[in-house]
Parts: sequence; C-alpha cells; structure tokens
Amino acid sequence: MASIISNSNEDKQTESHVQRFFKESQLASFLHQSNIRKEAGVSPLVLFQFLFSLVLSGKNLFRTLDSRKTATPAKEDTVYRFLKNPTFNWRKFLVLLGSFLIRTKLFPLTSDDRERVLILDD
Repeated sequence: MASIISNSNEDKQTESHVQRFFKESQLASFLHQSNIRKEAGVSPLVLFQFLFSLVLSGKNLFRTLDSRKTATPAKEDTVYRFLKNPTFNWRKFLVLLGSFLIRTKLFPLTSDDRERVLILDD
C-alpha cells in the first residue's frame, strides 16, 4: 500500500503500526459487514486507514487535505461523504471492532478460572 502520511520517521513508524493493526484486526471485514462499502473511487479501508493515521499522528484533517506536500488518498469531498453517509452502520462497526479487541486482546490477559469483568468509567 502506498504511503498515506509520511513526513518524518515518527509518522512512518505510526503508519507501520496502523497497517499491522489493520491486518491483524480484520477491519476490512468489519467495514463490509457494517455496510461500509465502496460506491466509487477510493476503498473505504484506505479512507478509514487515512483518518485513523491522522488521529494517531495528531494531524488536522483540513490542513492535511489542503497541503500539497502530503499525498492524500482522496479529496476533501470524498472524505466528508465517507464520514456522513447515512447507509453506513458505524454503530455496528464499533461493536464488531470492540468485541474483537476484547476477545483477542483483553481475554488472554486473565486466566480462565477468574471472573471476567470489564468496567468503563469516564
């Protein structure tokens, strides 16, 4: 996959972590199950990875899209259309991703003879 955001070594390292996470967590499958599919142009997985990388690197979406130095996978309208599409089931996507992460990352941290409890607090 082509570089999405890479201005420094830290950005390249963040990008490699993001790519590894995307491969391990089956995000493409979760996007598809949540009716987040390609209508035309750029793949939803590429757009989601682009947005995810922006968040982790602390970059601003508007400035990144406006910048001519950074290679972006899509134009501004494409990104906003992706985020605001009413047919995409973002809640289902988050539930699928959350259950996957709990099952694969949190459950192995406790032994089988202990009671499993997840407490979330603000």
